[in-house]
Amino acid sequence: MGNLLNMFIAFLVPLPSIVFYRTFLSTLQQSPDAPGSVFQWCSNHPLFLANILFFVNVNVIFWLIGLLQSSHWLIDLYWTVVPVMLVHYYASHPYAKSNFARSLAVILLTWVWSVRLTHNYFRREKWQWGSREDWRFSDMRRKYGKSWWWVSFFAVYLVQQVFLVGICLPMYAVYSNDQPWNVWDTLATVVCISGIIIAYFADTQLFNYVERNRKLKELGEPPVANLDEGLWRYSRHPNYFGEQLWWWGLVIYGWNLGHGWTFIGSLVNSLCLAYVTGLVERRMLKREDRAEAYRLYQKTTSVWIPWFRSNPEGAKDKKL
Repeated sequence: MGNLLNMFIAFLVPLPSIVFYRTFLSTLQQSPDAPGSVFQWCSNHPLFLANILFFVNVNVIFWLIGLLQSSHWLIDLYWTVVPVMLVHYYASHPYAKSNFARSLAVILLTWVWSVRLTHNYFRREKWQWGSREDWRFSDMRRKYGKSWWWVSFFAVYLVQQVFLVGICLPMYAVYSNDQPWNVWDTLATVVCISGIIIAYFADTQLFNYVERNRKLKELGEPPVANLDEGLWRYSRHPNYFGEQLWWWGLVIYGWNLGHGWTFIGSLVNSLCLAYVTGLVERRMLKREDRAEAYRLYQKTTSVWIPWFRSNPEGAKDKKL
């Protein structure tokens, strides 16, 4: 019952923004020159409108649902959906202008990225809707205790507005300029595709590793202490590296169109991911069954960027 309820909530929750935006487009088409109207203001300020919709629909409504359910799972799922909504929002805005090839490339790539990440989310969650919230939110819930109900608004939702709207700023740039496709667009496309492919294989290898350990545990056999095969042999977090390539590939589109300032969102996201990387590694080192193997893994393997493994003294003959 809970799974069906969460699925129902997930499909209904974006409707306020969708209905408002459709009404906005319809009204503007009927009265394009209506002076002083709210919709006229919205048409002149696409970034402000995007932030207002995000604040009301995600920050406030998602937060209230999270309080009622005692779980902030929705934002984790919608990380895979909001960029798709934003790219179509910018593409359909009345004042949008873009090169057809660039627009098509960005829309298709955003959908591919979203499908990949959504698939990974549900695969990891055993195809359940909202069965659990992100472990980082659960840790903060324990840390803040009775204050968590209001702290969560800022720590879970308001900060996500900075990240999600910020990293999608290059999409705004794509629909603010219709200059012809050039070599930088080709480079941006290659970088984006590379990021999606690397993230897909890294996440699949991680999923298979977790499943293998689960089966070993069921058989009463010791688990494999650490994943150091495939892409994980050359990077401790290749999934994070692939994700960063995707977002910085979008930045190349924005920079090429004279909107170099759109890098700020990806920069903030990268800094945040560096912090999260530290949290993940400290969490791994707290596990007695993996701590020693992971320390050795840290000494021999690059953090993000895939690179050849080093062989510190004493590590040559040890299996990670």
